[in-house]
Amino acid sequence: MKKKVIVCGASGRMGQTIGRMVYESSDLELVGGINLRPSTFFGVEIVETRNAEDLLKRTKADVLIDFTIASAAVENVKMAARNNVALVVGTTGFTPEQRAVMETAIHGHVPAVISSNFSVGVNIFWQLVRESAKLLRDYDIEVIEAHHRNKKDAPSGTAKTILQIIDEEAGTREKTYGREGMTERKNEIGVHVIRGGDIVGDHTVMFSKNFETIELSHRAYDRSVFASGALHAARWVVGRKPGIYGMSDVLGLKK
Repeated sequence: MKKKVIVCGASGRMGQTIGRMVYESSDLELVGGINLRPSTFFGVEIVETRNAEDLLKRTKADVLIDFTIASAAVENVKMAARNNVALVVGTTGFTPEQRAVMETAIHGHVPAVISSNFSVGVNIFWQLVRESAKLLRDYDIEVIEAHHRNKKDAPSGTAKTILQIIDEEAGTREKTYGREGMTERKNEIGVHVIRGGDIVGDHTVMFSKNFETIELSHRAYDRSVFASGALHAARWVVGRKPGIYGMSDVLGLKK
């Protein structure tokens, strides 16, 4: 039996990509979308936010996929949890307080896959960063990320995950966000954010020492890489025990 999927932010670029890929899949069924204004996509209705809970109940949705903005995603998570609908959340930019609200709503109620990046390649990239940070902890480290001009949060959620991994493996360091003027380098991590055009998502970690530099990079060329991972997570999460999972769980990568 096909798993029934509802997409939040259905009229946005990621929402449209996810909706199309669900519609074209053989084992998932697109049953509706949620957005600020009502519309349709791929033969199903998009309801405005105030009618979202009714849509979940009418369609008996199995999983809700959310790539929106933090404030909207928190409410969507609470709504899905109330209705026992599994979750896939790729939204970034949450405050610690918002994360806490989502965790309270999810735990003991529904399974949820939450990740700052659903690309399979990025999740493998994170693992490579982890191994490198262990081995190169005495190197200077810089993190560079680039996204399209409309991305709201900076640094990206993916870059924040990179910084978290480095802190865990190489020890916590001060973060310097861009540099200007007389700035002597100490043991900080430089974080550099680029916004422009329609860049889908580029991330680089640079490990430098005298006479050598090692760079690890991942570049996304199309949003379908994130949508593909989100669909993989949607297939995996339905029927799991309530709780919060990451893409490492979905992909069976070692922690």
